[in-house]
Amino acid sequence: MNSLYQSSIKSLPLLGHGKVRDNYAVGDDKILIVTTDRLSAFDVVMNEPIPGKGMVLNQMSDFWFEKLGHIVPNHLTGVAPESVVAADEVEQVKGRAVVAKRLKPIMVEAVVRGYIIGSGWKDYQATGSICGIELPAGLRQAEKLPEPLFTPAAKAELGEHDENISFADMESRIGAELAAKMRDISIKLYTAAADYAATRGIIIADTKFEFGLDENGVMHLMDEVLTADSSRFWPADSYAPDMSPPSFDKQFVRDYLETLDWGKTAPAPALPADVIDKTQAKYFEAIERLTGQKLKA
Repeated sequence: MNSLYQSSIKSLPLLGHGKVRDNYAVGDDKILIVTTDRLSAFDVVMNEPIPGKGMVLNQMSDFWFEKLGHIVPNHLTGVAPESVVAADEVEQVKGRAVVAKRLKPIMVEAVVRGYIIGSGWKDYQATGSICGIELPAGLRQAEKLPEPLFTPAAKAELGEHDENISFADMESRIGAELAAKMRDISIKLYTAAADYAATRGIIIADTKFEFGLDENGVMHLMDEVLTADSSRFWPADSYAPDMSPPSFDKQFVRDYLETLDWGKTAPAPALPADVIDKTQAKYFEAIERLTGQKLKA
């Protein structure tokens, strides 16, 4: 398996390196998105790769884009990534890249919560609400919410934390019509995905979607979708409320980092080999349980 910490495509213009993805221009209307094996925790990129993680994220997104394509258009073009790079660069994109439509990003992340956990649980404990949405009293940590909640977040600069905002704030930023459309489609996407995942023994506790507009103003689902990086996946057979359930993601990394005297700012501390191995195993298990197929290396 080829591990890739950072791509070095020279045959296409580099648009930028994100926390996990490297983006290159393919003409004026398309973009090559390479999902590396970098891992970020607490919005800081770790120094060591998780081998194969980028392939898991890329193939998991492709799986969901296909399954949910009837709900909203997405950024996929169907162009093979291997066809847009030089021959000696094919290994960098194999199994971990897509050629996507170049869209204008909507600068609000669409977060949908089906269970009360994470920052939502902290918010609820302090205020009895999440992002200004009042909830019934007496909810327990990790409890299923009466209905999925849409809680938008303003996209932050690289290395900064996204900021939870109210729906009214979202409307003021992007307009009431687009805000309502994003909310309604996000809840449909989450509900359809959660219903499917339940048949595979997986609970999707929450997730975030990103959308962009094409040249005609048509909204598309973009970036990654329902991956172990953008969602909390819990194994249904070990789920219980009143605790933070184990998840199919970077839990081992976060748990390890919480034991350190580290200020959660760059530079990142080194990750031990066993933490890397356990994290890799969780990502591999996630895609196999979700799709019923092993990672295509």
